[in-house]
Amino acid sequence: MRLFIIFFITLVVFNPAFAYDPKEGSGLPVPRFVSLKSDHVFVRTGPSMDYPIKWIYKRENFPVEVVQEFDAWRKIKDVNGDSGWVHKLLISGERFAVVTGKAPILLTGKEEGGKAVAEVEPNAILKIEQCTLHACQLESKPFQGWIFKENLWGVYPKEILN
Repeated sequence: MRLFIIFFITLVVFNPAFAYDPKEGSGLPVPRFVSLKSDHVFVRTGPSMDYPIKWIYKRENFPVEVVQEFDAWRKIKDVNGDSGWVHKLLISGERFAVVTGKAPILLTGKEEGGKAVAEVEPNAILKIEQCTLHACQLESKPFQGWIFKENLWGVYPKEILN
């Protein structure tokens, strides 16, 4: 029995699965884009509830970039470059993009020459369905189409999403 206890303690102490350090974060790549789960997200000056609220986001699915992690907290940056800390439960891995530039056109194809589906207003938030090297297929019901990445914030220039 004593040998079993020593074996069990050794297994637990030296097993890499138990070596998780919560201050290391999620293990996901940083930086990365995510979206806000709610239309009421508190952004704080630091990574805990003890820090004061800087502002409140009021746009569900708003894309933000995770630039740092600490425990259950994520430092995020938005399309304007503003940054602060949010709890990990308030963000989602679901991908959305903000339309930048002057009224880009939602196209039927991912290459130049596609038919226009709709004109998209600047600052519109659209769900990312997939991205090639130069364009992303986006959805905002009832419309679906492609926009070139240069008109989007929420996806990296060379990022490909399937």
